[in-house]
Amino acid sequence: MFKVIVQAIRTTLLIALLTGIVFPLSVTFISQLCFPILANGSLLKSKDGQIIGSSLIAQAFSQPQYFHPRPSAAGSGYAAEASSASNLGPASKKLIEGVADDPQTKSDETFLGVKQLAANFRKENGLSEDDAVPVDAITRSGSGLDPHITPENAQIQAKRVAAARHCDVADILNCVSKAIDSRQFGILGEPGINVLKLNQVLDERFTVASHH
Repeated sequence: MFKVIVQAIRTTLLIALLTGIVFPLSVTFISQLCFPILANGSLLKSKDGQIIGSSLIAQAFSQPQYFHPRPSAAGSGYAAEASSASNLGPASKKLIEGVADDPQTKSDETFLGVKQLAANFRKENGLSEDDAVPVDAITRSGSGLDPHITPENAQIQAKRVAAARHCDVADILNCVSKAIDSRQFGILGEPGINVLKLNQVLDERFTVASHH
């Protein structure tokens, strides 16, 4: 009986050592050696070494000199700890019409519907009421944190960004073209543009205040 207990204790300690120490340290060592950027959160740094964010998580850029990300349903907006979709179906009145904030209650917060998002996008980018709006400009991603927009979305925003940065639209479109990420493995997903990376390039090439 005593031998069985000792053997059980040894086995438990060995398993704890392997799974609780050896395995995690091995995975950490391999990931830091082979994929250091990915293992550390895909963080992006400015020229002076300051961390400006992660290439995996969208940020709420709103000033005209920056490209704007797609809308978010994550918390108050792009909150990584509250990653979520709106969970609203295509027939939802809230999804289409939105919900205005009622100062008398705390149950409903402002929720911009497709109509408001489309109107805002057209106004920001100097479009007419009849101009088509990219679907990613008026819909929220499944995570609420998608850092990418479509090339079509970026091309529409380019004119506004160029005007705010006092440069030629062609220069901005050139940056947009170079920032396009192709399909993964050539077949998965659709081409997209990482908004944070693109805005970082713009701040490095064009002198404009970098606050957002």
